[in-house]
Amino acid sequence: MKIGLFFGSFNPVHTGHMIIANYMASQTDINEVWLVVSPQNPLKPKVTLAKDYDRLHLVQLAIGGNPHLRASNVEFGLPKPSFTIDTLAFLKEKYPGREFALIMGGDNLATLYKWKNYEMILRDYEIYVYRRPEHALGGLENHPHVRLFEVPMLNISATYIRRCLSEGKSVQYLVPDAVFQYLEESTLYRASAGIPQLKKSPGQ
Repeated sequence: MKIGLFFGSFNPVHTGHMIIANYMASQTDINEVWLVVSPQNPLKPKVTLAKDYDRLHLVQLAIGGNPHLRASNVEFGLPKPSFTIDTLAFLKEKYPGREFALIMGGDNLATLYKWKNYEMILRDYEIYVYRRPEHALGGLENHPHVRLFEVPMLNISATYIRRCLSEGKSVQYLVPDAVFQYLEESTLYRASAGIPQLKKSPGQ
């Protein structure tokens, strides 16, 4: 079984994320896509992150009953900040019978050389890349382990969604329905809440 690992802060998960995940799970040779919620991206500030289990819960809501998608908290128990090569090594040891591949945008491919041990990643794993029209792919698009896909894209960012929520504006249709309903009933990302938190913290 081939597992596609879609890493992200998912802060919060939105419709664009889910389109990419579903495309990879249904229109490529990937059997399942795991949306890996990262506690801390080494290349991004943590100050704007909602709590780990809050973001994980929103991803679970977004997936709903889709049997080909899964929310993963594998990085929650690993050293921080999270480095992809370390997570891959952990998963390879834990699931020796499964084949893992990476899913990333073209902008990440262009900066892959900044990642820890990126040469090992390119050597040992396939990388499924969804093109971003406004971003160049860098010099790795012709690597034998890089596969390029034209995935339907939405111009949505988690930053924009957080700003809308902090200003009390609707994010309906920008996020999956279940996520929208939950956010409407919570204080997550609301300016009046101070530190982002939910009224009820699932999984804690």
